[in-house]
Amino acid sequence: MLTDWSFFYVAIPAVMLVGIAKGGFGGSLGMLGTPIIALAISPIQAAAIMLPVLILMDVIGLINYRNKVNWAIIRQMLPGGLMGIAIGWATASIVSEDMVRLLVGAVAIVFALNMFIREIRKLDAKKPNRVMALFWGTVSGFTSFISHAGGPPYNAYTLPLKMDRMIFAGTGIMMFSIMNAVKLVPYFALGQFTADNLNASFTLMPVAILAVLLGVWLVKRVSQDIYYRLTYTVMFVIGLKLLWDGFSTSNILA
Repeated sequence: MLTDWSFFYVAIPAVMLVGIAKGGFGGSLGMLGTPIIALAISPIQAAAIMLPVLILMDVIGLINYRNKVNWAIIRQMLPGGLMGIAIGWATASIVSEDMVRLLVGAVAIVFALNMFIREIRKLDAKKPNRVMALFWGTVSGFTSFISHAGGPPYNAYTLPLKMDRMIFAGTGIMMFSIMNAVKLVPYFALGQFTADNLNASFTLMPVAILAVLLGVWLVKRVSQDIYYRLTYTVMFVIGLKLLWDGFSTSNILA
């Protein structure tokens, strides 16, 4: 199936979206990648194919943002992120993807609306909070492991801090670069890196490189206000999509 053009018709646009987000533009836009590819293949296989592509994107992103990282945020959130990955690995056989979609979708919508309200009311940036950083880091690591959907929980903590857009982008890239590298171990242990999956990953990598560079280019040329408003909007729309997918494919409404 992975040599069929029907797969690449959905995979190439998905990788473009993820790559632009990995380049720092569009924030949670990248979490659409796995669900889009899952239109053609199983969600689990889609996640396995995307992981090597994501790691290549991370490397390119790190090269461009290597001096644009808020390390204090990384130190606060990463322990939770690693804990979330461990929880995702331990519960991989019992947690459904619909549950994850509903969780991430609800988080995305609530916090996107909250950020719009903060913008309208002209509220100041929040100060870092270690407890909340640990909590949202854990949720981000868990949802990132299950379906590469760690963006909205991560943004729920970092967007209210109102960092400079370049620092915001670079910090997110660093955070997920580390988590994606760690995820290689449990994904390998779960037998997801088959020859067929890896072949599909390598085929998509040239698209990934171009998409990340496009994302970097866009970040540098879009004003900070527009950048953040676009990120809130994308986060809200993706939240609606995830809630719709979670409810429509689960037995909750049955």
